[in-house]
Amino acid sequence: MMHGPAVELGKDKSIPRKTKLGVILFLVYLAVYTGFVVIGIVSPSTLGLAAIGGLNLAFVYGMGLIVLAAVMGLIYNYFCTKFENEMNKEEK
Repeated sequence: MMHGPAVELGKDKSIPRKTKLGVILFLVYLAVYTGFVVIGIVSPSTLGLAAIGGLNLAFVYGMGLIVLAAVMGLIYNYFCTKFENEMNKEEK
């Protein structure tokens, strides 16, 4: 028994806005990650300094990068859904 697609796919008018948002979030993450790499290259001993709760800066910064990526993913998902709902409404 075969069936058709669950949804009807059409043209997505929100692609330019979603692309722009994705590039902006990527550049923000790139800047934060570049800071981590630069600290590691220029002053590796700085990453060994105690930061929060006795944890060293390398651990705190690294976990911060992971959390930032997850939060940015949620932000991207929220706004992309919003853009799609606003811009892809069927015209009556």
